[in-house]
Amino acid sequence: MPTARLGITKTPPRMQLGDLTITLLDGGGLSLDGGAMFGIIPKPLWSRLVAVDEGNRIPLATTCLLVETAGKRVLVETGTGVASKFDEKERGFFNLNEHWILPSLNAIGLDRESIDLVVLTHLHFDHAGGGTMPDGKGGFEPTFPRAKYIVQRGEWDDAVSGHAVMTGTYRKENLAPLEAAGVLSFIENGDADILPGIRARLLPGHTRHQQGIFIEGGGRRAFLPADLMPTAAHAGLRYNMAYDLLPYENMVNKQHVLEQAAAENWMLLLGQDPTNAAWTVKDQGKGRFALQTADVT
Repeated sequence: MPTARLGITKTPPRMQLGDLTITLLDGGGLSLDGGAMFGIIPKPLWSRLVAVDEGNRIPLATTCLLVETAGKRVLVETGTGVASKFDEKERGFFNLNEHWILPSLNAIGLDRESIDLVVLTHLHFDHAGGGTMPDGKGGFEPTFPRAKYIVQRGEWDDAVSGHAVMTGTYRKENLAPLEAAGVLSFIENGDADILPGIRARLLPGHTRHQQGIFIEGGGRRAFLPADLMPTAAHAGLRYNMAYDLLPYENMVNKQHVLEQAAAENWMLLLGQDPTNAAWTVKDQGKGRFALQTADVT
């Protein structure tokens, strides 16, 4: 069954890893330029792998992971955020839909007070946008007021200084309210345990301080590589984005992740694939890897 871009549903896909539960939630959909999403790869090659519209855009999901473990609820990624954050031109350019993470949580009986931790792989708007919301007074506030928001220190520093190749991807309304509310918790630029069974791994490439997230339990391991490899169509080592700050590092780190995932039977959770979020990997040798959809039941 499809596991991405589900919209509001009372029965989202769930995975059980020992005592740990992962629920796949829809954080909103968007579209981005296909050429930018595949960098140096010519359109005749990348367009075989993905749908492309008349504006040369490809559809993307923003799958968010609700991880429940040790009596805590952890939200990994927050999607694009409510559509009212964007002006009419932006909504049209990015083909944004009205859906965002809070209605997905509400549909399974959780409110904004239910989340204990928010983990962000990086702070681009399609990953961090759902972390803040309008406060009803003309400003913005943290969507999850009880939660600590966890991010790499270097990623935060780059975000507030605008260190990016895509203008406006680090948006003030997604950042300033978190700092003002005192909800930020920084990882000091490296790998770190977040909770038992949840671990961050530094993955420079797309940004200088992006992090991937391991989720482990019951002898099984899932890994969210974030924009190291946003969709299954990006499994080719050179199929990287023009948005990547460090394209060579991204390619090298991707190879290491895919080799480990194949050798150790990880499940890869590709948060922006528009059809499926969960995949397994087979190493075909000579730097080639085959991805197959994984059973999440």
